[in-house]
Amino acid sequence: MPTTTEALADTDAPPAPVSLWEAFLYWLKLGFISFGGPAGQISMMHTELVERRRWISEHRFLHALNYTMVLPGPEAQQLATYVGWLMHGTLGGIVAGVLFVMPSLFILMALTWIYLAYGDVPAVAGVLYGIKPAVTAIVLFAAYRIGSKALRNGVLWALAAAAFVAIFALHIPFPYIVLAAGIIGYLGGRIAPDKFRAGGGHGASDKAYGSALIDDDTPVPDWARFSWRSTILQILVGLGIWALIEGALFMAYGWQGPLTQMGWFFTKAALVTFGGAYAVLPYVYQGGVEQHQWLNGAQMIDGLALGETTPGPLIMVVAFVGFVGGWVKEIFGPDSLVLAGMAGATVATIFTFLPSFIFILVGAPAVEATRHDIKFTAPLTGITAAVVGVVINLAVFFAWHVLWPEASESEPFSGRFEWFSLMITVGAFLALWRYKLGIIPVIGTCATLGLAYTFFCTQN
Repeated sequence: MPTTTEALADTDAPPAPVSLWEAFLYWLKLGFISFGGPAGQISMMHTELVERRRWISEHRFLHALNYTMVLPGPEAQQLATYVGWLMHGTLGGIVAGVLFVMPSLFILMALTWIYLAYGDVPAVAGVLYGIKPAVTAIVLFAAYRIGSKALRNGVLWALAAAAFVAIFALHIPFPYIVLAAGIIGYLGGRIAPDKFRAGGGHGASDKAYGSALIDDDTPVPDWARFSWRSTILQILVGLGIWALIEGALFMAYGWQGPLTQMGWFFTKAALVTFGGAYAVLPYVYQGGVEQHQWLNGAQMIDGLALGETTPGPLIMVVAFVGFVGGWVKEIFGPDSLVLAGMAGATVATIFTFLPSFIFILVGAPAVEATRHDIKFTAPLTGITAAVVGVVINLAVFFAWHVLWPEASESEPFSGRFEWFSLMITVGAFLALWRYKLGIIPVIGTCATLGLAYTFFCTQN
């Protein structure tokens, strides 16, 4: 049995170097278990990468998170790409980002095929009934965890509260909240720099988790150093991949072809996804349902429900839209509907996530170079505080739809109140917070309870 001195020595020493293969296995596992939306996924990565494995320090983790928060696109996937890049260069970033998305793409394609081919299944409704309150609890718990680490003083707590009021009560668009928080952070960094320093500080990180493989003072590897040559090369490669794929679709199907239009539409969607999937859903709804008629409004809602119950970013609902669009438009003829759906889902996914890889691989070296510069870190710290308030708003949004499923904007508390859903939400939160259970067991238990409750009510 190790002595106290030996245990302290273990945490003082950084972990052994991590091979690309070992990282590959972790990112693959994460792709299959990353439930709970961006807040849950970020919390999951923090627990595993910062606390347990100690691959990266909290300061470096939060600095990367701050950068992804200001980018359009799925911040959790971008954070995985950033950490993978920091550990193993461009290949490591691509591996982490692709594996974060690929399992959910295949799962969602399979579920969408079942949905289109076999219609409504009562068992699915029961499972969804239990999972939705579990997702509410996961998002709320993630907001608590991120907030408890990022909001280190009263000023940042006030900023988070102001962001919540702005988006919940005043309906201010998320990009404006980000801009305002960045300006406040910049000014705060000049007026009261101690209130806006990024991360928890080197000492705080060591006290909590021990030395990390990529610690606060670990030198930046050669590939992470900023250079104009590398930056221009990354931009040209990224734009070249986009032009090659979109050009091939144009040559094969013309500009008005469904796949060509999907490539162009989801590229635009990727550039306006500030604030996560829910911020861009109105744009996707307008384009997919009203403009291109790839699916109808009811199918869009069903796709969102499927997206909530699969791992990966919630913006993966675009794969559902692409699959249904390819199926409905019969782009390969009436005898190849499944192949058409898979093509649509793949195109939607590629063009939605390609900009994220470009943002990270191009911008991360500059971000690493500014880690210790308060002029750059203070605005990002302010933005992180504001995002905590936005995540809480997302939890409230979930809870409203789960507890009052028949309510509307004009009558927000009309219809029946789901007491059983409230019990599941409270139980799931306590399981995560008090008893430290994992997300997968919590979701599985809640799904089973929802299925049993729905079956019992149907039979009676």
